[in-house]
Amino acid sequence: MRIEFPNAAREDFHWTQAQLRVGSAPDNDLVLAASQAAPQHLRIQQDRRGWVLQVLPSADRIYVNARPVRERALLRAGDVVSVGDCRMLLRTDEDPARRTPPSVPEQGRCTVALRAVAGPLSGRVLPLRDSLEFGPHGDCPLELPQGDAIALRISWHEGRLLLEVTQPSAQHLLRVNGVAVQQLALQPGDQLGVAMHRFVVDGPGMEPEPEITLPEPPPRHLPEEAAGPSGEVWWLIVTAAVLALGIALVLLIRF
Repeated sequence: MRIEFPNAAREDFHWTQAQLRVGSAPDNDLVLAASQAAPQHLRIQQDRRGWVLQVLPSADRIYVNARPVRERALLRAGDVVSVGDCRMLLRTDEDPARRTPPSVPEQGRCTVALRAVAGPLSGRVLPLRDSLEFGPHGDCPLELPQGDAIALRISWHEGRLLLEVTQPSAQHLLRVNGVAVQQLALQPGDQLGVAMHRFVVDGPGMEPEPEITLPEPPPRHLPEEAAGPSGEVWWLIVTAAVLALGIALVLLIRF
């Protein structure tokens, strides 16, 4: 994971360990100014759910995508964590343009939607069965600070969900998982962000079908193996023994 500082002339911070400590004390992994953070301000650690932010007892309120966090919050790439006047953008190390997007059959598109998780549209779910346009003349206007405008289109092309900037903004970039893009094939779980808006792609129909492995059939036994005292093989043995005994008696009597 990588952290960008949009409002500061500071280099990106990259970390790979399972835990990140943030604060103004020098023993933290990421050190902020004393005017911005407490000595031990927050901790980000990875567990089975993903990246979890924990607010430490000595810290003031922390904001994730402009929403206050008092104790814990589950983070995803593309989130903006605000500590004082320091804004930290979480960005994935993966280049989204290098991914292999899934191909979705038409019947699987009815479950694909864009869920607004932050910003003025928060709480809305926008179906993506067909195309969807954002912007001044689109299906869903996007309010940007200082009267700025941007236009986006999300549509299906050859089974892939394509995102395209049709009217760029001079001040606010479109980001997917924290990476600035102009055009991209989307995948389930991607987070789209522009200014204060955040959307997550929910796509159960875009997930690949699970492979079903049938259990191996039990081994088939030959009749001789399954035959018991009452089986056909037993009677054959008895019959052969009786015949052999009869032949032996005939030979004894004759000679």
